[in-house]
Amino acid sequence: MAAFLEHGYHGTGIQQVLSQVNVPKGSFYNDFASKEALGAAAIRHYSECFGEKLSDSLNATTDPLAGLRRFFRGLMQDFEGSGFVGGCLIGNLSGELEGSDLCRRALAEAFADFREGVRKALQQAQDQGLVRVDRAAGELADLLTEAWEGALMRMKIERSLAPPRRCLEHLLEDYFQA
Repeated sequence: MAAFLEHGYHGTGIQQVLSQVNVPKGSFYNDFASKEALGAAAIRHYSECFGEKLSDSLNATTDPLAGLRRFFRGLMQDFEGSGFVGGCLIGNLSGELEGSDLCRRALAEAFADFREGVRKALQQAQDQGLVRVDRAAGELADLLTEAWEGALMRMKIERSLAPPRRCLEHLLEDYFQA
């Protein structure tokens, strides 16, 4: 997964992955039929880890909006600590894997899971009177997750946390407010 984050799908070779995890080539093909199958598995694994981070952040407080802030700020710390290399595997690979139905489906499921976790948190925040209710939680979740992914693209280009910070500030601290 780290190799895909750092080098992308097409820039990562099977031998490179095998060397990083110290696995013989024969063992790889016992678990994966192809690099494409490995890519789909990496996407699913990343999505599970991402979902756990979101759940942990939301479960750390009774304020779902504070939980979302905690989650996104934690991601920004990770990005800054990596020197802005990587970003979001889902967003990164989306631009590379439109030709792979297997990986595209895994990416679609991963993004849908991310969006649904954000939607649930925003729905709870609406129920608590913390977030505007004139827009459906799903509509707000679409806006936040799509803006976030775009902000990460700019973050990587500019090597700066300013784009994702602006995204969160404008949406969570302004537009979404009740």
